[in-house]
Amino acid sequence: MSQLPTVLILCHLGPAHLAQIARHAHPIYAATKAERAQAVARDGAQVQAVLTIGTIGLRADEIAAMPQLGLVCALGVGYERVDVAAARARGIVVANGAGTNANVVADQAMALLLACVRQLPYNDRACRDGILREQLPTLPQLAGKRLGLVGFGAIGATIARRALGFDMQLAYHTRRPRPELAHRYFPAVRPLAEWCDMLVLAAPGGPETQHMVNAEVLAALGPQGYLVNVSRGSLVDTQALADALRAGQIAGAGLDVYESEPAPPAPLLDLQRTLVLSPHVGGRSPEAIQATVDHFIANLEGHFGGQGALSPV
Repeated sequence: MSQLPTVLILCHLGPAHLAQIARHAHPIYAATKAERAQAVARDGAQVQAVLTIGTIGLRADEIAAMPQLGLVCALGVGYERVDVAAARARGIVVANGAGTNANVVADQAMALLLACVRQLPYNDRACRDGILREQLPTLPQLAGKRLGLVGFGAIGATIARRALGFDMQLAYHTRRPRPELAHRYFPAVRPLAEWCDMLVLAAPGGPETQHMVNAEVLAALGPQGYLVNVSRGSLVDTQALADALRAGQIAGAGLDVYESEPAPPAPLLDLQRTLVLSPHVGGRSPEAIQATVDHFIANLEGHFGGQGALSPV
């Protein structure tokens, strides 16, 4: 690139990564709502690229305020709150960071699965309170259980490899079957939930997947079933999940994401034994964050260098 592009950065990044980006672009850092509004109004006419994340996105009115905008990048795989239609109507390329955090998200999925099935947070407190194991229920193992995966992109495929290491049986649901996969395919989520013992969500957010896990699917999962979500909170009907857990309709759940983000999921907070929560940290590790920044720079240089973005959506 003969001239460095101006990039509006809407997501939180540390000083070292901002400095790295500054070697390839002129960054405008606006990670809060107030800074974002100010930057769009003040600098919109100069912005040529935007770096965001799926959960905060980029609106159509913001796109309209940036006449030189040519590239919108999501730092991770998700881009559900980017107005893709508005971008494409202007010929703006939308790209993401698919695959850059697959390993750590898969780690988080397995950690949540083990934590909710083996009730690790509850048993930690029980041990500290002097409760003997004879006073606690015996809990299932993962080996031999059926794991149903919703979504089989880079993250889903990595979770599948982890699960096979636990000697689990696998099946999956995606929009279309993947003939190259040896695992059983289900054309809908409900029959997959009926088949499996543990349902793990690794699918994109957006209107197509809104509340795909509802009361009906949770009933199909059943009283011995577990749910783990490491994708987007919008996939799960929060109130339906709260009702199912309270009624013993499913055995437990582990969530790294929830509909109310960044606020905690109020209907679930009193559930201690059957629910494990984490604050959307599944995609965060030093290695993954570095990989996402490197990938963004590759998208940026590819687009403005004339070779094309590395991972357009």
